[in-house]
This record gives sequence, C-alpha cells and structure tokens, in this order.
Amino acid sequence: MKLVPAFILTGILVSPVALGFQGQSMIPYPNVAEVVPASATVTGVSGNPVILTEFDFKKLPQRTVTVTTSGTPATFQGVLLADVLAKVDLPVGEKFHKTAASYYLSVEAKDGYRAVFAWAELDSSFMDKPVYLVNARDGKPLSDKEGPFMLVVPDEKRNGRWVRQVTALTIKQAK
Repeated sequence: MKLVPAFILTGILVSPVALGFQGQSMIPYPNVAEVVPASATVTGVSGNPVILTEFDFKKLPQRTVTVTTSGTPATFQGVLLADVLAKVDLPVGEKFHKTAASYYLSVEAKDGYRAVFAWAELDSSFMDKPVYLVNARDGKPLSDKEGPFMLVVPDEKRNGRWVRQVTALTIKQAK
C-alpha cells in the first residue's frame, strides 16, 4: 500500500519539508485495483450499456460447473450468462418474433480476442444450452491471465469460444 503526505489529504498547502516530512509518506492510500471493482460492459439491443461490477455479479444466482479443459477437470464458479444478459433489453417477445434469429452476442476480451454466439444459441426458447460467466476456478478467484471474468461454454470440444478477461458483452443485429 502506498502512502500520501497528510498535507495533501487535508488540503493544507504547506511544504513537506516545512512539516518535517522530507519525502516521507505518512497516510496510506489503497491501490487503484483495490478501490475500483472489476467490471464488464453489457449492452442490449437498444444500445444502452450497463456496467456489471463484481459487486453486481455477486448478487446474481451463483452456479458451479465442472468441465474438462485441456484434458484436466476444473470446477468454475459464476453465474449463468442468461442472468447477466437479463440486465439489458433482449431480442425476445412478440416485437422480435420475426427478427430474433438475426441477432448475435459479441463477447470481447481485454487482449482483443472476440467470440460470437448466434442469439438462437442463447435464447432458451430456441435452445437450452447453458453458458457461464465465471469469476472463480477451483474455489479461487481467476488469475489475472483469466479474469476477472471468463466466459465458459461447457459443451464445446475445443473451448474456442471460451473468453478470458471479458470486458464487453454486446447484442447486435446482423444487417
């Protein structure tokens, strides 16, 4: 944890040397990563984004899924992607009866990796295939390389649409 001279926090404009600090820090302040929660942007069909923070994530119904990845069993903890997407407007209902199949979900990662899901793969009225947004593996938070959020698709053979370091989930319509 880094420290800040007291005169900065109190607004007193006095030289630190005059106060006897001579470059010494006195009051701790937290690392930015400790203050700003992990988040991902979720955008529905209207284009209005919702920021999903780790605090919001923890309020959703928690799930556990055990899968094999790279030949090794792993247990992930997180939420159903459907519960995350329920936070935004979706291409469901009578209004989208004729166009729902033209929508897709784009999942973006911090490193630029992207995966796409046809809306029919995610909409339970078409198919019931669970997809998970997770934040823990084998009871521990995801590593910096994997998290803070990761998309897990249990039934995929190659894990090609598993996305580490998820930053955005966006519903779009194919034109």
